[in-house]
Amino acid sequence: MTTISLRVDERDGKLIRDYAKLKNSSVSELMRNAIIEKIEDEFDVENFDQVLASMETTHSLDDVKNELGL
Repeated sequence: MTTISLRVDERDGKLIRDYAKLKNSSVSELMRNAIIEKIEDEFDVENFDQVLASMETTHSLDDVKNELGL
């Protein structure tokens, strides 16, 4: 297991500790989950952008409804 240190000022440190306590979590668990979630969100956006860029055409909802006779 690797240890990563993070320096924050007293105000941020108190906020982080209090929030972790509120969530019944350790600071380490809270920080790990927040960072992993941030990374996953960024990958999701990048993947969406790649898929959108690879699409040949897009259709509005109105176009689809008209084509389907709705």
